[in-house]
Amino acid sequence: MLMRTDPFRELDRLTQQAFGTPSRPAGMPMEAYRSGDEFVIHFDLPGVAPETIDLDVERNVLTVHAERRSPAPEDAELIAGERPVGKFSRQVFLGDTLDSERIDATYDAGVLTLRIPVAEQAKPRKIEISGGSSTPRQLSG
Repeated sequence: MLMRTDPFRELDRLTQQAFGTPSRPAGMPMEAYRSGDEFVIHFDLPGVAPETIDLDVERNVLTVHAERRSPAPEDAELIAGERPVGKFSRQVFLGDTLDSERIDATYDAGVLTLRIPVAEQAKPRKIEISGGSSTPRQLSG
């Protein structure tokens, strides 16, 4: 099972209602789904250099850190600044049914993709039923 949390989402909503300010832009939108025996999570990180992405797993919490830097030189005059820049982080709580020791991470075309296998003990399995024999055993003597 995969659980998601964003503790600032409710705070942003309340701030927007109280002060009429727009909420902060989503710096790391994600999509998650189960496909067969693995969970797949995609994080949109356009314009983020791969070396600024950091993944940590502590207990069952996966944390993604990334930094998007402005491509404009420091001495440039900014005319429009609508693209979010800076450091971003996102936490995803991984259920006990996932194998957090075997996470595979790839980054391509601005999308960070994580593949997390379902733990062996959580996979469905067949259980054989043993019972008495329908034919009597013969004893040799």
